[in-house]
Parts: sequence; C-alpha cells; structure tokens
Amino acid sequence: MTLLGFGFVSRGSVIRNCVAFAIWQGVVMTAFARDPDLVLDLWPNGPPEGKTSAGAEQDFTKPTDNLIAGRRIIKLGNVSKPQAHLFFPPKENRNGTAVVICPGGGFNILAWDLEGTEVAEWLNTLGVTGIVLKYRVPTRDHNPVWLAPVQDAQRALSLVRSRASEWELVSDRIGLLGFSAGGQTAAMVSVKQGKRSYPDADDIDAVSCRVDFAAIIYPGGLIDSATGQLREDVTFTKDSPPMFFAHAQDDNALVENSVQAFLALKKAGVPSELHVYDAGGHGYGLRPVPTLPVTTWPFRCADWMQRRGLLTPLKRE
Repeated sequence: MTLLGFGFVSRGSVIRNCVAFAIWQGVVMTAFARDPDLVLDLWPNGPPEGKTSAGAEQDFTKPTDNLIAGRRIIKLGNVSKPQAHLFFPPKENRNGTAVVICPGGGFNILAWDLEGTEVAEWLNTLGVTGIVLKYRVPTRDHNPVWLAPVQDAQRALSLVRSRASEWELVSDRIGLLGFSAGGQTAAMVSVKQGKRSYPDADDIDAVSCRVDFAAIIYPGGLIDSATGQLREDVTFTKDSPPMFFAHAQDDNALVENSVQAFLALKKAGVPSELHVYDAGGHGYGLRPVPTLPVTTWPFRCADWMQRRGLLTPLKRE
C-alpha cells in the first residue's frame, strides 16, 4: 500500500484517509518549495500578440495583503516573456501523465505559488509531471482578455507533447489544470480543442495542442452575467475533453460558471465531474483549511484522475 498524494492507493483505487490529508497539510504549511527542474521560453522569437506590459516583471504582493492559510502568496505581474516551468517527479515514480497548470490572478497577475508551483509539487506526489505556465499578464484591457493566455497555453501543450518521448510522457495523457482566470483560460483552450489561436510559428506548432483532460477550479468568465448561461463563445461538443470542476457556492466568481459548463458537457455526452461545496469562497488553491471541506477538492481530483487511468504507472522494460 503506497501513500499517493491525498489518499492511499491499493489495487488501483484511491481510498480517502484523514491521515493522508494531515500529512499533506503539514507538507503545504511548511512552505517548502523547490526550484523547477527545467524552464523553457515558449516563444523564442516573441509571442504572436507582442508584449503585454512595459513594466519589469515583479512580485506585486504587499505586506498588508491578506494571507491564505496563514501564508503570503506570490503575485507575479508584468509577465511579457511566457515560459513553461517544469517539475518532474522522481524518475522511478513517473506515470507518463503531464498537466499544464494555469494560475489565476484576474488576468492582472499570476498567483504563482498558490495556484502554480504548489500545485506542480502536489501533482509530482501523484507521479504526474507538472508544468507551471507563466502566461502573459496583464491582459485586462485586451479583447478578449483570455486570448494571449490561451495562445500561451496552446503553445505549452504543443511544446510538451513535442518532447513527450524525451520526458517519458504519454502523448495522449497531457491535460490542463486552471484556477479562476486560469480556469477560464483552461476552459477556453478546451473549447477550442486543438484549433490554434495563432498562426504556426515553427515546427513545434505542427504538434497538436489538443487537451486530453482538464481540471477547472473556481473559474470565472464563462457565463453571461445577465442570463446566467454560458457565453456564446463557450461551446462544448462531443469532442471536448473530460473535465473535473470544483467550486464553492459562496464564491464571488459565481458557481454557475462551473455548473453551466458541466451541464453543457453532460448534454454533449462528455464524461465529466462536478463538486459544489456550500462554503469556501475563492482563491484557496490547495492550501488546506480544516474547517472548509472545499479545500479537500484535490482528494476528489486524484480519485477522478485515478479512475480515468491517468495515474496508471508506465510499463518499463
């Protein structure tokens, strides 16, 4: 029996265990963080829409900002040089699945550790390669606000898939995980499902930017605020990837964003999963708060990934 992230895995099934949660809580609260194993520029010749900001990239967190689970977060802003920050599990634990992580931040900043590097480290405990996407921000004055981030995410998917053999990845087990604005980004990439939002830049773009699966955590921007229904440009079909959603009912990014997306996927016949919690608000990442069940969503996500065969170990000679 092996400890796997948020549960114990035995005979291919994930069994929830409060001890595992306590262990993970201890890991997260120590604020341990390691450097990425590899950092790659996405666009050697510059992104298709150009730079988003003339300011220097920096952490905009202030001493007076609210703490999340008792700790500060990194609010990375003025990102004009998109990158992929790769975190690999130990070689003997890699299962061939990879996830491109889209941090949130309202298309203004990136919640870099809370919804980025900490998530990659959690995925590593599952044997999954985590790729934190440093996408362009701010784009709040762009129309649409998600275009540059979607381009960066699509480019990252093609880049990762183009090097799948080198990194011991399974080319049809490459997904997205996004939070808040990053959740909207991941959802829009999933909506496009391989239809690129920019002209091919080089040979990397000859490789598919499809999404094999996606986890969307407290997304915003998917519904029309006037009708409560999905926006016209958010259209899921039978070709959309399987998706996992987690959201709190009292989130100021309305829970209908996840609910309506789930219902559309259901109507299209795409197997997906939705978890709605009565309380939790917004922006907790996976920092555990014992009094808020919403912060146990990674248990459910690991279960879902396990059932879909995404955590099945690689067969090695």
